[in-house]
Amino acid sequence: MQVVQGPAPVADQLTGDRKTVDRDSDSNQTTADCPPASWTPQGNQDLAASPVRNDVAVSTERAPARLVGIARLAASSPPAETRRRSLEKPEYFVLPVKSILNRCDSKRVPFEWTINPYRGCEFACKYCYARYTHEYMELDGSEFEKKIYVKKNAAPLLAWDVAHKYSYESEGSGGARPDHIAIGTATDPYQPAEREYGVTRACLEELAKREGLSVSIITKSNQIVRDIDVLQRIAERSNLGIDITITTLRAGLTRLLEPRAPRPDLRLAAVKQLREARLAVGVSASPLIPGITDRDGDLEAVAEAAKEAGAQWFFSGVLFLMPSSARQFLPFVREKFPRLAKQYEEWYAKNGYAPEEYRKKASQRVTRIREKFGFATRPWVEAKGKVACSQMTLSWDVDAVAPRVERAQACSAG
Repeated sequence: MQVVQGPAPVADQLTGDRKTVDRDSDSNQTTADCPPASWTPQGNQDLAASPVRNDVAVSTERAPARLVGIARLAASSPPAETRRRSLEKPEYFVLPVKSILNRCDSKRVPFEWTINPYRGCEFACKYCYARYTHEYMELDGSEFEKKIYVKKNAAPLLAWDVAHKYSYESEGSGGARPDHIAIGTATDPYQPAEREYGVTRACLEELAKREGLSVSIITKSNQIVRDIDVLQRIAERSNLGIDITITTLRAGLTRLLEPRAPRPDLRLAAVKQLREARLAVGVSASPLIPGITDRDGDLEAVAEAAKEAGAQWFFSGVLFLMPSSARQFLPFVREKFPRLAKQYEEWYAKNGYAPEEYRKKASQRVTRIREKFGFATRPWVEAKGKVACSQMTLSWDVDAVAPRVERAQACSAG
């Protein structure tokens, strides 16, 4: 395993003591790593008024002199060494960031911090909302799976970040719970790059040294089982939850929608293996893609398979398309699902959300599925919303996660 490292974190060259510096550098704008409000959609979004630009300069127009922040760093990032020889491999670059732990101030998501070990993702999911993060680097969203940026100095930077930025008494909870860290909100932390560069593993090793954290990981990859040892160490001392994303059980459809991601059966096997290791695991069936993954019985089949594999919670949200994602996904629909093209143009050409009525019915369907199979919701989501009535302990008994969530739900209902 090759962990991308470099010079030691900022320190006084004379005394060896750390300088007091602002780690929230422009190399990691919080707006780039913090997921959009689509995670809990409310109302409609006018794509023309989106805060993410719709027109991105082509690479030949990227004059280094005018680039700033993360775009300037990306333009000067050196190639990362790779053993891969496939002609289909992406280009890898070493991105010299100044922070790994990135603040997310949105009240619509159940976490305060994000860790994204890479920028870009080789899985090339057609619908991926995170394509917009490449636009912050003045790259087109279509290059999201072609240019992968490996964050440098992950472990020492994260050590500094947790020590100086993280709070064990979250302001939003009135001090009743620790801040929550979500890993993999804008990239898959276990994409193929992880086998070579080990940035995710380096971050986990650092988190395992701490106690009383609240952490979640979301991935489509069964590669996560490689790290069961360090995940167990984290879970012994902190709250840890793992989400495995499975949008459909149909392997052919998965290959079409998520070209380079592991097969659904491999992801289910990972759920089973993680649960056997007594880790807290759930399944995400997000996004639910209208007309494609939402046919009768499909979502229910994913939930049933997840339950059989031992998943403790289950959730799904309807497809949301930011401008950079729409430019990739709508042509894909026209080519592969022409009968749906008109509907998608009507729903998504000017609005990132599906109609409210459709979203409401999808939410009700997920609720029924949870009730049928006895699933909980994500514990850290419940913890954020219910702290005044039910506070989670700092160490999970994974077999007690579901009952504790049920008590929180009962408390809320009362």
